[in-house]
Amino acid sequence: MSNNASDTLQIAAAGLRAQSARMRIIAENLANASSTGRTPDENPYQRQMPVFRAELDRVTGANLVRMSDVRADESDFRMVYEPGHPAANGEGYVRYPNVSSLIELMDMREAQRSYEANMNMVEGTRRMMERTLDLLRR
Repeated sequence: MSNNASDTLQIAAAGLRAQSARMRIIAENLANASSTGRTPDENPYQRQMPVFRAELDRVTGANLVRMSDVRADESDFRMVYEPGHPAANGEGYVRYPNVSSLIELMDMREAQRSYEANMNMVEGTRRMMERTLDLLRR
C-alpha cells in the first residue's frame, strides 16, 4: 500500500470516528429533549456540543480531525407554563432542556453526510488499490 493510500485511509478513518462521536452526542441530545428536573430547583438536561480540533499525525504528517472535548451549551433553558408539574416553580413554569429538535436533526443530517463522504473515500481508495493489484498481477 502506498503512503498516499495509507494517508487517505487514516484521514477518512479519523473523519468517520469524529462524525460517529458527533452522532452519538446528537442522539443523546434528542433523547433528552423533553426531560426536566424532578424539583423546581433542579436543572434539566443541558444540550451537549462536540468540540473538534485538527491533530497532526507525526508519522504521516497528515492533519487528522479529533473530537477533543464535549461542552455544555450555555444558552437559556426553555420555560413552559405547566403549573401542575412537579418541577414547576412558584409561578408555574417548568425549565426544559435547551435542545431544539430541529437543530439537532439538521446537525444529524450534516454529520451523516460527512460520514458518508468519508466512507466514499475509503471505498474509492479500496477500489483504487484493488485495480493497482490487478494491474501488477498481469
